[in-house]
Amino acid sequence: MLYYLFEYLDSAYDIPGAGVFQYITFRAAMAIITSLIISMLFGKRLIDRLRRLQIGETVRDLGLEGQNQKAGTPTMGGVIILLAIVLPTVLWAKLDNIYIILMLISTLWMGAIGFVDDYIKVFKKDKTGLRGIFKVIGQIGLGVIVGSTLYFHPDVIIKEKAPTVKVEAWEAAPESPSYNDPVKSTKTTLPFLKNNEFDYEIFTRWMGESGANWTWLIYILAVIFIITAVSNGANLTDGLDGLATGTSAIAGVALLVLAYVSGSIVFSNYLNIMYIPNTGELVIFTAAFIGAAIGFLWYNSFPAQVFMGDTGSLAIGAIIAVLALAVRKEFLLPIIAGVFLAENVSVILQVSYFKYTKKKYGEGRRIFLMSPLHHHYQKKGYPETKIVTRFWIVGIMLAVFAIATLKLR
Repeated sequence: MLYYLFEYLDSAYDIPGAGVFQYITFRAAMAIITSLIISMLFGKRLIDRLRRLQIGETVRDLGLEGQNQKAGTPTMGGVIILLAIVLPTVLWAKLDNIYIILMLISTLWMGAIGFVDDYIKVFKKDKTGLRGIFKVIGQIGLGVIVGSTLYFHPDVIIKEKAPTVKVEAWEAAPESPSYNDPVKSTKTTLPFLKNNEFDYEIFTRWMGESGANWTWLIYILAVIFIITAVSNGANLTDGLDGLATGTSAIAGVALLVLAYVSGSIVFSNYLNIMYIPNTGELVIFTAAFIGAAIGFLWYNSFPAQVFMGDTGSLAIGAIIAVLALAVRKEFLLPIIAGVFLAENVSVILQVSYFKYTKKKYGEGRRIFLMSPLHHHYQKKGYPETKIVTRFWIVGIMLAVFAIATLKLR
């Protein structure tokens, strides 16, 4: 909104300083500041209101140290995160940008599903919350929306470098990189490889010329899987004070860098990566996301004054997944969201091994003392703050490594 206002003021009245709103870096800085202000100022009021409404967490007895002390802590604090993402984005981003529209839909869609889940747990006194099948249906629905938009929308394009023209030493080299006309494409980025592009169309080439007509189905199925996996991973990670919030902010920084270089013709040329027009606006959204996570951490760090609940955890997982898909870096998600992946895998391994050993030996056995992974370390006697801090450190290392893959080929 403010972008359009100051664009008009700059063109109509030539007001000094109004042109600064054209710069993505300035608007991103304003978005993160606005997000921090919203989450920190209005967060306290919302927490007090949640307490008055007695919207407290019901804690299952898992035999973990300090667990019972968390009973009654206000939950559904993910509303703070949603507000601190959506409002700054609406204020500072270009609202006609398809990527911004898609991110806002993803945030509100998964936030609404999480809100219903938390509402059932708190007000209906049903600890199971929304049935798992309905969560999955919601995730599939979002996957269909995101996949269809990224595949079919005319504004979702890439530009590929034009063939290099050999110039003699006495000839002047071109001042700017040369790119072909924008094209629709299902290409994405493969890390660590020199020719680092992968096309989903490879799965339908065996069908001959008609195969290209079915690539959309393969792509949408892949998008559904990615969104479901990452959002569930974030949900599983939300088990200790500040764990999911901090790791999400760290992942957000990595995605902000990737969005910035992918949407810049200069940096994409220098790094020899795919240039994706219009994705620069995602920097503003990602900045708001980082600010929301850090601002929420003010109240969610140990000892937590509020929990995000599924309202927040499902939304931030979907945000990270859709951001990676939009900048065509989804194959970096195992690194960027490595903590979420570890939590996911620990649960899958634990459940699978327990069922296997119960069937084979008549008694279920476990790989971990408890899953998800952070509970395993709690069972080993590690203080909660130490576990969270070390997971953050791992997240930082993974984020730096993900950014480094831009040159590690």
